[in-house]
Amino acid sequence: ITAVEVKQLIDAGANFTLIDVREVHEYQICKIDKAQLIPLGELPRRLHELDKEADLVIHCKMGGRSAKACDLLRASGFTKVRNMTGGILAWADKVDPSVPKY
Repeated sequence: ITAVEVKQLIDAGANFTLIDVREVHEYQICKIDKAQLIPLGELPRRLHELDKEADLVIHCKMGGRSAKACDLLRASGFTKVRNMTGGILAWADKVDPSVPKY
C-alpha cells in the first residue's frame, strides 16, 4: 500500500491499525499521528496487543523493517497485513512535506 493510499484511508475514517516499527528515537523525530509505535525488536513479544482480525498497515523509515514485520505477523497468524511502501520518507515526499526527513 502506498503512503497516499494510507492517507486516503485515514481521511475516509477507515478502520485499520497503523503500526510504526521504527525505534523510539526515530519516532521522536517524526511520526504519523495515527501510528502506534511498536519497534521491530519488540514486536514478537507484543503480538498480543494486536487483533488478528484487524486490518494492519505497517511502516518504518523506508520499507525494509516493515517488510520484516509483515513477514513476522503473517507467520504468527495475522492475515490482513500490508506494508506501506517507502515508509515515512514516502509519507514526507508524497503526503506531508512538513514531516522532517532524517
